[in-house]
This record gives sequence, structure tokens and C-alpha cells, in this order.
Amino acid sequence: MTRPTKRHGAVALACAGGLLTAVGLAGVGPMAATASSHREAPLISGTPQYDTTDLYAFRSPEAQNTVTLVANWLPFEEPAGGPNFYSFATDAQYDIHVDNNADAKPDVTFRWTFKDHYVTKDTFLAATGPVTSLTDKNLNYYQTYKLVRISKSGKTKTIVRKKRVAPSDIGKASMPNYAALRKQAVTSPAKDVKSFAGQAEDPFFLDLRVFDLLYGGDLSEAGDDTLAGFNVQSVALQVPQKWLAKNGNAKKNPVIGTWSTTQKKGANGKFQQVSRLGNPLVNEVVIPLKLKDAFNASKPTQDGAALKYVTNPELPRLVEGVYGIDAPKTPRNDLVSVFLTGVKGLNKAKGKVTPSEQLRLNMSTPVTAQPNRLGVIGGDTQGFPNGRRLGDDVIDIALQVVEGELVGSANDLGDGVDANDTAFGTTFPYLALPASGSNADPHPSKSGAPAASSNGGGLLENVIPGRKSSVAFIGVGLLALVGGVGSAARRTRKD
Repeated sequence: MTRPTKRHGAVALACAGGLLTAVGLAGVGPMAATASSHREAPLISGTPQYDTTDLYAFRSPEAQNTVTLVANWLPFEEPAGGPNFYSFATDAQYDIHVDNNADAKPDVTFRWTFKDHYVTKDTFLAATGPVTSLTDKNLNYYQTYKLVRISKSGKTKTIVRKKRVAPSDIGKASMPNYAALRKQAVTSPAKDVKSFAGQAEDPFFLDLRVFDLLYGGDLSEAGDDTLAGFNVQSVALQVPQKWLAKNGNAKKNPVIGTWSTTQKKGANGKFQQVSRLGNPLVNEVVIPLKLKDAFNASKPTQDGAALKYVTNPELPRLVEGVYGIDAPKTPRNDLVSVFLTGVKGLNKAKGKVTPSEQLRLNMSTPVTAQPNRLGVIGGDTQGFPNGRRLGDDVIDIALQVVEGELVGSANDLGDGVDANDTAFGTTFPYLALPASGSNADPHPSKSGAPAASSNGGGLLENVIPGRKSSVAFIGVGLLALVGGVGSAARRTRKD
């Protein structure tokens, strides 16, 4: 990959500050990387059907007057996990919210609800023979969904009244041509509108072993895509920009903020919010255990309440205890986040902005013909944190910024996982096909040592002199990212 030799002025520098701020932040602004929201809080980890794993928002490459929104639920789906394969909950409301006037309140909400259907209950099989279409009688169990658009005033308009969901990929015998089933699950209910719901391979890519005493306690556990071969339940929606923009005018008001929520119906028949996600990794690493469930039930307008977890983050202290790297002094007034308001000149809305945790997108940013996985710091302003595309490597982006990429210390930091294990599609819904239940080895490991970065050379080669193991280099960079200890690491190198 060709790296730019010069950075891109105020936008890139502001982006750098935002990414640094994402570190160690709860509520007021999210972490930029290191994991996605898989099993992040006690209550939601016991109810995976309601657990949001990721949210993506990007200008559609082949239909640039539209925006594509993607949200995923139900983490770590084992491909062969029968006989009751994976599905959306039927007592839930799955929402993607859009704020187009920067007041941290939803102006447009897209809501999916699902129903179960059975051909017969006199069998234990989800498919009683080869399934050649979504309406095949051999597909014994299937779901349908309804999709509505809800305005700020509460007015509801139906977009999809009843459409079949792409089922779990049980295996080659039951589903000999799963790609055809996926294609049939895509519908176009209106001009410039496309919709999909169904199973997909988890699009997020990273090494999740940070939770094993911060990469094994000796920095030996990195370089393997922990999510390879696991599936998720996905919804994808492509809509005209005018559906999302303030006053329907995307040229005048191109910036939007997005986040997803899940509401679960209680015994009293009322729905209660149990999951919330904007940017990746707010709740896993930064929010303390006592507040994790509360965060999932909160609203963006409440985000200012967690300021103390920004100014006095826990992770630097943990890093200091495990690895002896001095934690930066507190209060951490240096952590000023791009995710509070958006970056001026990139994705900040006009006028007054209410600080809140959202994934912000400037719908006017031109679509690049050659996307760079490093997004803005790679010279591609269409990429993360200006929205999020499926292929954006949010981990490497933040790692490189933390170690001084934009302040004179060029580096090629990475976690050894530069791309998804399965290729994404080039047209809607873009998601990779799910791993098949026929696959005897859906989660192959690359071994403990990470491969060289796609940028050439070692992952952190020449970044932290005096350390000989590239694995150790990875760990230090990651820890600097999630704990906000980039300044401490640089200070250590000078000593």
C-alpha cells in the first residue's frame, strides 16, 4: 500500500486529536478501536439476540446519492450451531437512529421487527431437504421482517411490510447455493432503496485477546483474527441521502450522526432499551462494571455524565501495574474527542452541537475509487472516523496516531490483522457470506506470532527501539491505544 508522505492539514490533525481522545473514554466519546461490542455488559452477554456488535455508515460506492447503514447483532454465531440455528428475536425492536441537527436526539429512526414461521413442527430439522429458494418448502424454519421509518414527531411509514430473512447457512447439503438465497433476500421497495436482513460473516477483524491480562500478560497473544469464521445477524439498508438529511437537503446539511439500539419487550408488554452502540468499544474496556448495563440503557443526551472516566481512565493504571509503563498524569485534559462533536472541516455539523457519542458521517465526502484501510490518516477522508466502512481498519488507524503518525513520528503500527478473513462484496449489502455449517475448520488460527504488516516491514519495527520481538511491539502499541499511554511510551523511549 502506498502511504502519503505528507498529511492533510487541519482535518487530519484534528482527526488525530479525536482519535487520541477516543482512548480511555466512556460516555462522552468512544474508544476508536481494539474490539467491537461483543458481550460487553453483564445483562446483554446473557441475551445475545439483543446484543449489538457493530454499526457502519458510509456513502454507497455504486449509488453515491445514497447512504448504506449496516448493523449487526448476536455475536460469535458458530456456523454448525444447530439444531436451533440463529435468528433475530421476535420480542425486540432493532433500531438505527439518525440525528441530523446535532442535538443528540433521533430525527429519523429505522426499526426492524421479526416473526417466526414453521412449515411443520413434527421434525427437529430446520431444513428437511435441499433449499433452493427462500420460499422452498424444505426450509422448515424461516423468519420475516417488517421495516418502518419513524420521524421525529413519531409518524411511521412502512418501508418493507413483509420480507423473508436470509437463513443461517446450515451447510452444503441443506443449502447447495447459499449465494442465491442471499440474493433473494435483497429487496428494493422504493427508488434508491435497498434492504437486507439475514446472516453474514462477522465483518469486524481484530485480535480479541486483550482480555487475557492485556495480551497474555507478556505481549505474546496478537496477530490472529479472533472473529474469523463466526457469523452475526445483520440488517443493511441503502436509502437516499435526503431521507437522512435535515429538512431533506443533503447538500446544505450533509452531516449526520448515527447509533443503534435494541429494545426488548418485558413481561408488562412494554419495550425497554437493553443495547446501544455508535462507535466501537465504548462499553467493553472503559465503562466500569457497575455502569455497563446502565450505559446500554442510556441515551446520547446523557453522555456528559461520564466525564470522570475520561479524565481519570482505568486502563493506564492497569497497564502500569502489568507492564511497568508509567501512566500519564491525571486529570487527562488532553483527551478531547472528535466523537463529541465531529471534526471541523470533516464531519462536524453546522451550528450548535450537543456533545454525544455517535458515529458521524459527512454524506458529501466524495467516494474514493481506491479506499485506504487507514481512512483519514491514510489520505482517504471518506474513511473512519468519517463514518465507518466495512473494510476500515480502525485498530491500525488509532495505533498509528497514538504513536505520533501525524506529529512527526511516522510508523506502520498494526495488530497483525489488516483485513477481514472473507472478502466483502462490491455491491449491496456488501457483507461477506456467512461461514457454512459444513466447514470443518471455520476458525483457523494463524499461530501466536503476527504476520508482517501489509505496509511492509515489521508491525512496529523501528517504532520502539530496544525491543526485539515484533509481538511485544504490537502489545505496547495496543496498550497505548486502549489505555491512553502513548505519551508515556514516547517518554520511556527518551529515557
